[in-house]
Amino acid sequence: MSKTQFNVFFKMQQKDDKKEVLKFEIKGQEDGDESTSSLYSLAGSIILFEIEGCAAGETSAEFMNIQRDSKKTSMKFAIKGDSEKKAQELYKYAGRNVNLSIQASQMSIEEFYEGPEGIEYQVDGNGNVDVPKDQLSIDDVDDQEEERSPFEEKELH
Repeated sequence: MSKTQFNVFFKMQQKDDKKEVLKFEIKGQEDGDESTSSLYSLAGSIILFEIEGCAAGETSAEFMNIQRDSKKTSMKFAIKGDSEKKAQELYKYAGRNVNLSIQASQMSIEEFYEGPEGIEYQVDGNGNVDVPKDQLSIDDVDDQEEERSPFEEKELH
């Protein structure tokens, strides 16, 4: 799907512990309007959206839901909490009419919500963890700190 652009009212932005929820409203759309109808196929998937003129740029989000009544079409997007800087930029536009472009993303819901990659390790039958040989251990950190004396003289300027 190519980018679809709408003039929408950015109704609200609300934060919880893991994500930011953004709500947009499209007012005055006619029944059967192709641009609005194309949004229904995106609901429940990951999308890329951009608010024209916003420093956040293109942002990935979960298209949580879309609801339509006789006066408006409401859309809810969720962006992850690790997009804090983008969320702050987007917040500046809340409460205004904005030009919003939306397109499908290649990312799946699972990929969107995955955490950062961790350290690979193996656990044996006894519950012992085997980490790669080049992995830094807590003993290495203790040795490095002992090498530095807390009472070293420092030259004042």
